[in-house]
Amino acid sequence: MKKSTEQLQLLEQVKQIADGLGQTFAPFCEVVVHDLLDPKHAVLAIHNNLSQRDIGQPATELGLARIIDPDFDQIIANYPNKFADGRQVKSTSIGIKDTSGNYIAALCMNVDLTLFHGFQNAMNQFLAIDSAKKPGESLDPAGADAIRARIDQFAARLASSPRTLKTRERKQLLQELKESGLLEVRRSMEIIAEHLGVSRASVYTYVK
Repeated sequence: MKKSTEQLQLLEQVKQIADGLGQTFAPFCEVVVHDLLDPKHAVLAIHNNLSQRDIGQPATELGLARIIDPDFDQIIANYPNKFADGRQVKSTSIGIKDTSGNYIAALCMNVDLTLFHGFQNAMNQFLAIDSAKKPGESLDPAGADAIRARIDQFAARLASSPRTLKTRERKQLLQELKESGLLEVRRSMEIIAEHLGVSRASVYTYVK
């Protein structure tokens, strides 16, 4: 199929985006551009080739589904997948349409989860504690973990971290902690100040 100027330009832009994503997320993320206008030779570009595919290989079932149905989901994110050798993968596929509303390409990202599972297992082992060996004392006042967890949850809701919260957000946080009764915990102001990276005096101003 002969491609129009618009389609060629779109494909070139998608290739540039794929190149940038590939460089950013190397070496854990494979980034592939599929040319859906040429399904028999769909793989147009591939960066961080974790699947060991070749340029010019045919379209996948997902690509063929988009060719057949312009109303097929444009974004399918974070779905489970596997490489040919059995490695677990988290994949995202983004369909690219032209001005006529037809799919002409797909930008796909495949994250190899093998190394991350290794990190996770190592961290789980490192963080494991033996509660049977509890010595009968605690370095932290009761409720301190609950305060920190509540602060972390609040920051996560804002796609932020405790130490980067803005003043108005800290005031809102303190109001929520007050309403939940967590300010009654012994040394609560000190715990909050340490977790936010501010002075206790500042915490007192937020709660007013």
